[in-house]
Amino acid sequence: MVADLLHPWFTPQWERLLTQHRSNRLPHALLLSGAQGVGKHDFAQALANLLLCHQPTASGPCGHCHSCDLRIAGHHPDLVSITPEAIGKPIKVDQVRVLIDHLHSTAQQGGYRVVIMEPAEALNISSANALLKILEEPGDNTLLLLVCHQPGQLMPTIRSRCQRIDFVTPTPEQAQAWLSENLGLDTEKAQQLLRLCHGAPLKARRLYESDLLEQRKKLMTGLADLLRDRVAVTDLALQFGKFDLLQCLDWLNSLLSDIIRMQLANLPEPVVNPDMKSMLQAVAKRADSAKIFALADRIQEERVSLMLRHNPNRQLLLERLLLLWSDLARKT
Repeated sequence: MVADLLHPWFTPQWERLLTQHRSNRLPHALLLSGAQGVGKHDFAQALANLLLCHQPTASGPCGHCHSCDLRIAGHHPDLVSITPEAIGKPIKVDQVRVLIDHLHSTAQQGGYRVVIMEPAEALNISSANALLKILEEPGDNTLLLLVCHQPGQLMPTIRSRCQRIDFVTPTPEQAQAWLSENLGLDTEKAQQLLRLCHGAPLKARRLYESDLLEQRKKLMTGLADLLRDRVAVTDLALQFGKFDLLQCLDWLNSLLSDIIRMQLANLPEPVVNPDMKSMLQAVAKRADSAKIFALADRIQEERVSLMLRHNPNRQLLLERLLLLWSDLARKT
């Protein structure tokens, strides 16, 4: 149902699009832009559910017409979802060509045809150019929903042909209340998850429900052992190479952010990673600021490279970063 997908921080965007829809001014392409984990996909799905329903009510789709039955069963012929074939891979031109062929036919249920593409920034040059053909001539009652976490990575010609809807991260109070209610967590645990996820509540939920927290625990233990010379860089890089690499870089960057805050703002303890208080206090006391910023810059370079879908040698990448990390606490 729409109510399950429409989070309370989406009300302004939802009302805006409902007004456009009721006055037959809904565009043929929407760019849903915002940080990952705030719920843009849920919003796209809620809008698709409403548009595909043959007997919508004031609160959303009816849930019992033939179109709703098909959608609920997961086989609606007029709802197309396009994602990369694997995490970190691009959306291929062949996927877009299949979509073009599909949209050349009429809607099988006689209403809207809706396409949800996520993440839209995964389009490569060939697939983006192919998508332009759809954006220029989408056909009647067709809506393309491009869910995008990094709009700057989209071709300007793609962005210019979409109406952009921006989604901000909810307030800490909204995010904490939602997370506590959905996962049955106390306030402190919910706040800690949100700190690790930059305030994005759905990302925090995925973190809690996956094995990523266990990966983080192993990462933090390994980094602490490395500072004490209890483990070799090569062995640790081999272990971390099995983890979500982009997530590891984000966690390492969050540690550096805490250290910088403790040094520059003279904070007594870390903000994002309070469970690593002892380690971060020790590094903040001993580390040279120039080394910290150099490592932060290197992490950002590697993050950009990964998001651009380059294929680095994971072992060498991690070894370089871990050597820089181990060097932080060594006095010169």
